[in-house]
Amino acid sequence: MIRSREGIQSNQQHPGLKDSSAAAPPALDIGNSLLDIGDSSATEAILRVMAEAHGLDISRYEETFLRKMIAKRLAATGLTMAAYAGHLAGDREEAEKFTHALRINHSDFFRNPLTFALLEQVILPGLVEAKRKSGGDEIRVWSAGCAAGQEAWSIAMLLDELTGEAPSYRIFATDLDGPDLALARTGVYSVEGMGNVRSRHLRGCFSWHGDFYAVVPRLRARVDFSVHDLLDDDSASPVASIYGDFDLIFCCNLLFYYRPDARQRILDKFCRALSPGGYFVTGEAERAIVSNQKRLYPAFPLATIFQKTTFPHR
Repeated sequence: MIRSREGIQSNQQHPGLKDSSAAAPPALDIGNSLLDIGDSSATEAILRVMAEAHGLDISRYEETFLRKMIAKRLAATGLTMAAYAGHLAGDREEAEKFTHALRINHSDFFRNPLTFALLEQVILPGLVEAKRKSGGDEIRVWSAGCAAGQEAWSIAMLLDELTGEAPSYRIFATDLDGPDLALARTGVYSVEGMGNVRSRHLRGCFSWHGDFYAVVPRLRARVDFSVHDLLDDDSASPVASIYGDFDLIFCCNLLFYYRPDARQRILDKFCRALSPGGYFVTGEAERAIVSNQKRLYPAFPLATIFQKTTFPHR
């Protein structure tokens, strides 16, 4: 049965949250005074509550962004900072809501027109030709921070048109666990969300079910959705990919939500996972962040598409 996004509900807690249903953890002593949201001590109180009461390290997030998300939860709950921190300590449901607020999961099909035009007309045809000449049997793509999957399916539509019988392709799409990843796995989207999809792709890559479109089995067989924490140093790439060696990695509109040290750890992971000469695609707001990387250089000056150099330094 095809379900809308609203019809997909998750009854599971965030995988990193401690189970407080049996007995609430003791309230942390953070004082009774009203803490200014702009004061670093206010943010530190929340960091401590999430770490001690729920086993979650949210210190990876950029401080300004973190404060904005805290302010949103204060507005939603009507609590002061002091009261909210204490509330978080014993309320797993609110901890889940706060954790979900830290994930910016908006995504669209073919979101950046210039990026996907270059992908369709230059990059992917070049990869296909190179694989055929070298005898390579597979184009490998990693869509990191895939949200509800539109990015991964957009790439799949383009590769489906280009590859034919050889070479094959595989797309490994990852994100932290949650309802958006569950939606991505279904491959089912409302008519309203298909505005950027061209008619030939609608006809060839989806089946229509009234108010919804479903990705056809041919494409579903090529895309693997899985849970992956980009800051998990014990996992170099999606488990299903086995060894990485990606020809193309997408990670758009995610890096700037993290602190500089966390960004660098993520970028180091991507550089290790890219094959020599492989492409890295990011968002416009992250151009400056990626431009500072010695192992990546701009492949197309007008777009945020970078290529891995075969040399250790530029």
